[in-house]
Amino acid sequence: MSTLLEKLEKDQRKLSIISFSLFAGWLLSLPFEGQILYSLMENADKDGALHNTIAMMTHFVGLSITGLFIKKQVAAKLAMITSAIVCLLGSLIFFLPVSILWYISLGAISFFAGIFVASWGFYFKVYSQSQERFKTAADVLIFSNILMIFINGIAVNISAFIGLVIAMLILMGGTLLTFRLEDFSEEISCSKINLEKTSEKIPNSLRPLVTLCLFILVITINSGLMYRVVIPAFAHHQLLTSYYWAIPYIVALFFLRNAKDQVNRGYILYIALAMIGLSYVSFMWLDRSITSYFIINTLMLAAFGVFDLFWWSILGEFFDYSQNPVQVLGIGLSMNVLGITIGGIVGNNLMYYEGLYYKATLVALTIVFVIITLLPILHMQLTRFLKSHVFLFKFANMKENQQQIAMASFREKKQLTDRETEIIELLLKGYTYKGIAENLCISENTMKYHVKNIYQKLSINSKMELIKIFSEEEKTFA
Repeated sequence: MSTLLEKLEKDQRKLSIISFSLFAGWLLSLPFEGQILYSLMENADKDGALHNTIAMMTHFVGLSITGLFIKKQVAAKLAMITSAIVCLLGSLIFFLPVSILWYISLGAISFFAGIFVASWGFYFKVYSQSQERFKTAADVLIFSNILMIFINGIAVNISAFIGLVIAMLILMGGTLLTFRLEDFSEEISCSKINLEKTSEKIPNSLRPLVTLCLFILVITINSGLMYRVVIPAFAHHQLLTSYYWAIPYIVALFFLRNAKDQVNRGYILYIALAMIGLSYVSFMWLDRSITSYFIINTLMLAAFGVFDLFWWSILGEFFDYSQNPVQVLGIGLSMNVLGITIGGIVGNNLMYYEGLYYKATLVALTIVFVIITLLPILHMQLTRFLKSHVFLFKFANMKENQQQIAMASFREKKQLTDRETEIIELLLKGYTYKGIAENLCISENTMKYHVKNIYQKLSINSKMELIKIFSEEEKTFA
């Protein structure tokens, strides 16, 4: 055991991933929509939704404000250790009969959990290089959700108190490993050159970061609807739902993490968006059988896995453009919590009206259409800002000389004009029609005329089909 710990200390990236995953396993099982909490409240004949709202809002506050007072790695480690201890002690309250102490403890542990998660931003940044953060984000999401499935399954099917004990043991393990994290890094404190470069880039990062936060807020409203509307609808399949629920989420994360570089993950965002819409439409039309649950849950949770990894990893990329990764991670994740909370409130209100499934689906589809509008804007901003992220379309990740070679070959094969080639190049980089018109100093009507001719020439009907054609040709450009 000591040898293993010594090896982990030498590999701070793995140590930080394991310690965070253990903490997150406890978090997802108890205060953050955890089945331990719901099972305990059900046993006490109390309103679990009320307790969850308290937990979510205090967690939101903890995530939001941590970056204001945690600005060094040594402070981040101290905050993480303190928070973990508070969460461990606060969890003991749930072994007592329900009282006002439950509300106080739930608020406290959720708040400090937010501090722990945001403070981990230093370790996310320092011990995962830019090209590694995508995999680091996937690892913590996969490991923490595996732990959550294990703990929730015990809490729901065996005993909530046994689940609570196991969650606390996992939290204790995460706390002990947190003590072994380094509290000082030359990469953060002594890299004056990098900080000077960062300071030059910070103003340019504000707009895409704000757009990303808006995207996180909107897309996770559907997650809140899932917790309040979809999951309760299949509660009668208790054994199945407690163990299968997050498996599609984990499988999607595993696939994305290990997919070859040739896989263009930019497509997958749009596929996942369609899956969310299809899952809610299926939820409205299908019955509440096991087969229906497999269809709906698989589509929904796999899609949520795609989007969670997308914005987690993009937040990680923003670390290189900020002197305080705690602030970036805390604010970004707080939007996730706020979105789930809003979705939960909407879902709770729908529960009191007839036509529940129809109205929930209508809300979900409205959000999907909003994201369809927002995603190209976000993609355009990120493409200009982040040049090598795996979720951005392949053309934007090419070096300039590779882009020129690729476009020249594409132009010759498809017999395109100079103007059509320029427009295609900007479309592939994520520009909107308005942005292309401004860039080329032409009117939007002229721009649309050229696009119509391009689509006719290539026998396609949308930008996504254009990207698909180019990606198919792309293999010959390497």
